[in-house]
Amino acid sequence: MTAGTRPWPVRLTAAAEADFQDILRWTVKQFGEAQARVYAETLSTALEALAAGPTVIGAKTRNDIAKGLFTLHVARHGRRGRHFVMFRIGHDQGRDVIEVLRLLHDAMDLPRHLPPMDETK
Repeated sequence: MTAGTRPWPVRLTAAAEADFQDILRWTVKQFGEAQARVYAETLSTALEALAAGPTVIGAKTRNDIAKGLFTLHVARHGRRGRHFVMFRIGHDQGRDVIEVLRLLHDAMDLPRHLPPMDETK
């Protein structure tokens, strides 16, 4: 963000929160707790980057999946990762917010795992 730019509030849907926990549980089982802590930081860093708004470096408009949808891959700034943050611009108390809809593995069929956009409010 540039000086004087207010951060965007970032809100996770219940599905996105569940995705975060499921990803970490799977990572613990496959790679251990230390790696799960590292990946939790990677996911958190990507989510924190969204405070810069929908034009944060690396974000892509995905109108091919759903109107108003954006993705951000968590593999950024030298970090490795295999998940996308799927988000849109929402509104809360008259203010624009980033609504994180899902955290999905990059090998998944993204449209299949995204609820209809009007059901995620």
